[in-house]
Parts: sequence; structure tokens; C-alpha cells
Amino acid sequence: MLLSYGGIVLIIILMLELVTIIIFFERLIHLRRAQVDHMDFIHGVCNVLDRNNSHEAVMLCEETPGPVAAVVGTAIRHQSGALSALRDAVDNTGRAEVSRLERRVVSLAVISQIAPLLGLLGTLIGVIHVVYQINQQVPLVQNTNMTVGLMGALVTTVAGLIVAITAHTTYALLMLKIERIVQDMEATASQIVAYFTPKDSIS
Repeated sequence: MLLSYGGIVLIIILMLELVTIIIFFERLIHLRRAQVDHMDFIHGVCNVLDRNNSHEAVMLCEETPGPVAAVVGTAIRHQSGALSALRDAVDNTGRAEVSRLERRVVSLAVISQIAPLLGLLGTLIGVIHVVYQINQQVPLVQNTNMTVGLMGALVTTVAGLIVAITAHTTYALLMLKIERIVQDMEATASQIVAYFTPKDSIS
């Protein structure tokens, strides 16, 4: 019934809501898999490295999902090179992992901005419909199209705001999780770089 009032604009808004829900749950599952206890992980890797078993440490990183394991694995592979090269490799991997975490999340921010505008568009279309009927000089009490126009305006406005709120909320929640993972990754990167830094180079 409401679709008949909102028309194509309401359908687009509802599709954006569906996209929002899909992106949120897909990213949420991905972020939960990517989040590990970085303190336990780096401790375990360092124990393996202390036994001079770099291959096993790399395998441990490859079997562990997420950016924490990725930066540690990169550091292990570049441990024999210059310290500056090691740091650059870790930084590059970190940036790539952050980009991977934020993939599709920005779409939620875009939806949160577009949805209210679509609601406003639906409102204006409804108002135009009402004004058109008035200009036709049809008696208001006999003109059910007037109600259709007003309902279309209200329904699309409300729907647009609901979608915008949903998209903005899910975006904020995902970004909060990403921020925590990035903090763990940066802390782990600092620890693994310090592990491979020669003691005589530390002032």
C-alpha cells in the first residue's frame, strides 16, 4: 500500500535500505574474523622466532586472518633487509590492510547523504502533484488524488530519514570496529619492528 503512495522514489529508498543492511552484515562478519588478540599473537610469534624458526612464524601469520597477522608476516619476510626497508614494507602493508578493512564501508556514508535527498525529492513530487490537482479546480472533497500526493510526500520523507539514520549508524559502528583493529595493528607493527631492530641501533 505504501509503495503505491511513494512510487519509484520510495522503491529506490527501500533498495538503499536493503543495500545498507547487506553491507553492514558482510563487513561486520569480515571485521570479526579480522580481529585477533594482538598481544597473544605477537607473543606467540616472537616465541617461534626465538627458536630461529622464521618459516613456522610465517606459516602462523598466513593461517591467521586480519591485518595484525599481515603486518607481522611482512616484517618477518623483510627481517634480513635494511631497517628502513623493513619499516617501509610494514607501513605499506598496514595501509593496504586499512584500505581492505574500509572497503564498501564508505558506501554507507554515501547512502546516509543520498537517502534524505531522495526523501526530499519524493516530498517535492508529492507537493507538485497536489498543486497540479488544485490547478485543475477539482473539489477537494472529491479528489482522492490530493490524499495520494500528500501521503507520497510524507512516506518518502520518513523513509528517506529512516534509511539515512540506519546508514549513518551502521557506518559509525563499523568505523569504530575498524579503528580498534587499526590500533591493534599499529601496536603490533611497532612491536615486531622493535623485535627486529638491532639492539646497538637503539639510542
